[in-house]
Amino acid sequence: MLNKYARAFFTRVLTPFAAFLIRRGVSPDTVTLIGTAGVVAGALVFYPRGEFFWGTVVITLFVFSDLVDGNMARQLGRSSRWGAFLDSTLDRVADGAIFGGFALWYAGQGDDNILCAVSIFCLASGQVVSYTKARGESIGLPVAVNGLVERAERLVISLVAAGFAGLHKFGVPGIDVLLPIALWIVAVGSLVTLVQRVVTVRRESAEAEAAAAASGPETDGHTSHGSEATP
Repeated sequence: MLNKYARAFFTRVLTPFAAFLIRRGVSPDTVTLIGTAGVVAGALVFYPRGEFFWGTVVITLFVFSDLVDGNMARQLGRSSRWGAFLDSTLDRVADGAIFGGFALWYAGQGDDNILCAVSIFCLASGQVVSYTKARGESIGLPVAVNGLVERAERLVISLVAAGFAGLHKFGVPGIDVLLPIALWIVAVGSLVTLVQRVVTVRRESAEAEAAAAASGPETDGHTSHGSEATP
């Protein structure tokens, strides 16, 4: 839902800004790099110190670069494999910084080993969820499932909760509990999404092998597990 509706809305809103950057000679790759650097700085400078409100403000300002660079590429007619690769790779870097910032807080001043572990699980599971889809598609499967919690949901749930939790430092009582709740939701949702994607790939793989076997006796539908190195 978030990918379908929110992305469409913000794309329309940010189109004039993207056009402005193009007129100034800024490239989509530059926007991607600056946006990622801003997210990483916001997460690793503010979150480990417990400055969740200001960290979220900084991250939110830069996270929209993910929409701006794609908008610029479309306006320029430069959509490319390299741009898609760079964008996807740096998305993983940004996500790692956000949940890494939470983990550093709970490992330090936050003093909560369980929530530190949950933050690390959110970081790792988010990377694996993305990998399962990319890996499935790379071996020719459609991976026709999105899952319960994708990247957009992980970011919105975590950042909104962190921003509100940061209001605790402004005197709002009890609101800091929102971040732990959000981390647990993201952790469980990511686990469910991972299972959904693994089950889907297993089913699609079996269907593809059955179709290959049925196409003729000369077609071998089985592929050795060791025939291709894992990237």
